[in-house]
Amino acid sequence: MRAVAGVRVVGHGDRRRRAWGRRVLWGGGELLVTAGLVLLLLVAHQMWWTNREARRGAERTVTALERQWEREGEEREGERGDGTAAGLGGGPSGGAVTSPAPAPDPDPATDADPARPGTSPAPPPRPSRAYAVLGIPRLGLRVPVAEGVDRAGVLNKGYAGHYRGTQQPGQAGNFALAGHRNTHGEPFRYLPRLRRGDTVEVETRSATYTYGVDRILPRTTARDVGVVRPVPRSLVRPGYGYDEPGHYLTLTTCTPEFTSRYRLVVWAKLVSVRPR
Repeated sequence: MRAVAGVRVVGHGDRRRRAWGRRVLWGGGELLVTAGLVLLLLVAHQMWWTNREARRGAERTVTALERQWEREGEEREGERGDGTAAGLGGGPSGGAVTSPAPAPDPDPATDADPARPGTSPAPPPRPSRAYAVLGIPRLGLRVPVAEGVDRAGVLNKGYAGHYRGTQQPGQAGNFALAGHRNTHGEPFRYLPRLRRGDTVEVETRSATYTYGVDRILPRTTARDVGVVRPVPRSLVRPGYGYDEPGHYLTLTTCTPEFTSRYRLVVWAKLVSVRPR
């Protein structure tokens, strides 16, 4: 086919190539839009949905623990009132003494408890089980404390997790906890706002333990196990920590926000115990 002078002739091959190029561009654009929407949904799930679900679950657990403790307290008062706890009184004929109600599960926070001197250590809580409530008035925070720092079973539920092998509330040594700073309830998100003298409360079945914030380690590595030892002191930054035994509380979380590269550490000392 000859071209007429001054007139450009476009063959069918050129048209097909242009059409194919438009389809590629359109398909690529659709893929990018779809990927963007999926990414946005993932971000929304992590930043909103996990927080919502974890906070609701943590609030329900706190309420359940408080109701359980209140019910047990009323039962104990009733036992003292009718004398069964002290082994007093008998049946209508003065026969056998009425048996007291079954004892609740042991409270791990009894050893070296100033409110209950002479008590012996109770068995540790079952893994992932909530058994105490952590309250930080300055942050408006009240979350359950569960045994272990497992992500799925503890931290992702919005709980504070107790480092196994560290002490329990009120005991001599170091009661050490971890919590998420972002997503899944993010209970420790505002931990950097704490200042020396702020109070941290830990409620158990037997008592409420109040700790006073004493020192803050802004950043250390995730492997700095010294911060959760009975006498806590950073192995990475030895200028932070303690030299003498005491009744310590340690709170740890990730830093900076939205990363898990480093750890922020807050230390507090026991200042009072209020029995239930």
